[in-house]
Amino acid sequence: MAELIEVIKEKLSKYSKTTLKVASLRPSAVMLIIYPKDEGYYILLNKRSEEVEHHKGEISFPGGAKDEGDNTMLDVALRETHEEMGIFSEDIQVLGELSEVSTNSGFVINTFVATIPYPYKFQISSAEIAEVIEMPLDSLLDRTNHREEAWIEEERLVRGFIYAYNGHLVYGATARILGQLVALLENDVR
Repeated sequence: MAELIEVIKEKLSKYSKTTLKVASLRPSAVMLIIYPKDEGYYILLNKRSEEVEHHKGEISFPGGAKDEGDNTMLDVALRETHEEMGIFSEDIQVLGELSEVSTNSGFVINTFVATIPYPYKFQISSAEIAEVIEMPLDSLLDRTNHREEAWIEEERLVRGFIYAYNGHLVYGATARILGQLVALLENDVR
C-alpha cells in the first residue's frame, strides 16, 4: 500500500512548483494529506464551520493564513493542521509541494502534500471545522465525479473543475489544488 506514497514523493521531487508573485495576496498554507485506509488511499478534507472568517461552509484542506510567529509556509501548514485537526507535526511526513493558487478572497495558498499514519485519532476544532471528509482517491480520479465549470473573472473567461463526493461539492482553490494532484497521478493509479 505504501507504494503510492513513494510514487507521489518521487513525482513531487521532480515537480516544478509555480509561485505567484502578487504582493497584494496574503500568504497562507494548507496540508493536502493522503493516507492508506481500507485497502485504498484517502484525502483528508474538511467542511469549514459557519464561525470562521473566510469561506464559511466550504470544503477545504487543513490550513490558514500566516501569523507573525510563523517562520516558513511549512510552519503555517503544520500549525493550522494541528489547530484544526489535532494532527501533530511529528506525525506528518511531507512528500513535497504543489504550485501556489490564489483565492477570490485575496490569499495565495502554498500547498504541502503529506501523509500520516492511519488510523489517526483526529482532535477536531469545532469552532473551525463542521465536518471531517475522508475522500477516497478513487472517487477523486473517477471522471464521473468531475464537472467542468466556466465563469467570468476580471473580464476573462475562466474554466475549472468541481469535484463531487458524498453530497459535497469541492470547488474554487481547493478544487484547483486537487486538479494538480489528479494531473500528477493520472498515469500511475489507473
